[in-house]
Amino acid sequence: MCIAGTPRATWTTVRNQSSIRKKEEDTMPLIQLVIVLVVVGVLLWVINSYIPMQSTIKRILNVVVVIAVIFWLLSVFGLLGNLSTIRVGR
Repeated sequence: MCIAGTPRATWTTVRNQSSIRKKEEDTMPLIQLVIVLVVVGVLLWVINSYIPMQSTIKRILNVVVVIAVIFWLLSVFGLLGNLSTIRVGR
């Protein structure tokens, strides 16, 4: 007996299932990743095509968005860690 009359094997199974659910919640499905990339691409295309701005401002906006997407992808694939730990300034 482990907790309140629950056999040890059952408690271990419940604990393992909860850790599997947590891992599933932490991962992002591939289709969701593709959808986010398509939405970002379409938004950039709309901004570049239909919003009148100087070309230098558009270029800066494109570079900032691409760098942000690269950091996000590195974070999603676990190569960067958590983005909330990155500090800018003091």
